[in-house]
Amino acid sequence: MPLSPTAPFEGANPVLPVSLFVARARLLIERHLGVAWIGGEISNFTRAASGHCYFNLKDAQAQVRCVLFRQRAQYVDFALRDGLAIEVRATASIYEARGEFQLNVDSVRLSGVGALYEQFARLKARLAADGWFAPERKRAIPEFPRVIGIVTSPRAAALRDILATLARRWPAARVILYPTAVQGAGAAVEIARALRVANVRAEADVLIVTRGGGSIEDLWAFNEETVAQAVLDSTLPVISGVGHETDFTICDFVADARAPTPTAAAALATPDRTTLAERVEVIAQRIRRAGKHCVDTRVQRLDHAARRLVHPASRLAQQQERLRGLQARLATAWRRDTTLQRSRTGAASARLLRELRARLPASARVEQLRSSWQAAGRDILGRGVERASALAQGLRLLDPSAVLERGYAIVASADGAILTDAGVLAPGDPLALTFSRGSAEARVTRTRSEDSG
Repeated sequence: MPLSPTAPFEGANPVLPVSLFVARARLLIERHLGVAWIGGEISNFTRAASGHCYFNLKDAQAQVRCVLFRQRAQYVDFALRDGLAIEVRATASIYEARGEFQLNVDSVRLSGVGALYEQFARLKARLAADGWFAPERKRAIPEFPRVIGIVTSPRAAALRDILATLARRWPAARVILYPTAVQGAGAAVEIARALRVANVRAEADVLIVTRGGGSIEDLWAFNEETVAQAVLDSTLPVISGVGHETDFTICDFVADARAPTPTAAAALATPDRTTLAERVEVIAQRIRRAGKHCVDTRVQRLDHAARRLVHPASRLAQQQERLRGLQARLATAWRRDTTLQRSRTGAASARLLRELRARLPASARVEQLRSSWQAAGRDILGRGVERASALAQGLRLLDPSAVLERGYAIVASADGAILTDAGVLAPGDPLALTFSRGSAEARVTRTRSEDSG
């Protein structure tokens, strides 16, 4: 029965195959050492046709064999070579076929870069959380700066590139250099001081903080918090043009604008004179065309007005001539109309006289009808008078006053109701008596009904 690499020893002094022993040793090393970062110098570097990389990682006292497989080697962004100081993330193991102790490398970075990058990442995360990179706090870059301040080393190649770009794009701007070291110990303090001096002097419209490319160590001054604080506190807009396009610093994130290169920073700070001149020329052409069109229009209007313009004396003579013509036409029309009206009036008068002198054909019939109407009217009026007299006589007979004149009286109860029946009265009831002349009050002493006689 075969033994597993982790099976316990059987017996006091077991005899193990080499493969089993080496396998057990490999497992023990991998379990107890695990994954670690190891730093050293490359020696005996070779790259196999398969793409795997083999080298020794050594220091002054020891060395270890390393293997970087092709799948991992493709992610290393720099060339591996003998003598290069690196840090590897690796798993300790044993290559069983040869029984050699080796490191299976997972990733590689240049020595010292890892620690700096971790420091950069921590600072970036903290400042981002504090709002130092927030877009809303960033200032706008002036479109046409009159004075441009440059914070860099007087000996920096980036300064020459920037000056050449500014002279080409916007020579009207005045350039002020705020000199500072951009690399090495104390460079961050000097950069921050130069930024504060530029703000105190307040000469520039915009500041360019710049230097050329380099390693992360060369650019580290621009990753210091003191520089970031000076950029944050600046009242002047700040453009960061540090390193090459692939380089990013804390200064880039805090600045109001980030340019990938120093030359790009100069272009970002200024308008392009050539492009601006082309725009001005286009506008000037439009203005000239508009002006020419306006002048042509005014000239045409003036020509039309000149053709219509007449001397006042000539215009007055024309108006007088027209007035005389109108007067003549009016007089002619008046005479013609008067003659016509007279002719019409004479004809109408003659026709009227003839009509008045002639006897109307129906005049006899009209006279007869008038006599008949008068006779009928008199007859109807007589009958009406007789009927009215009869009605008046009847009214006089029905008039209560006439009855009262014959000695009668009107008897009413206390509430004014006319009484016609003695049966509704009782002894002591008050009565109101109305006579032909005057009235009186009475009281019932005794009643007799019609039935009692």
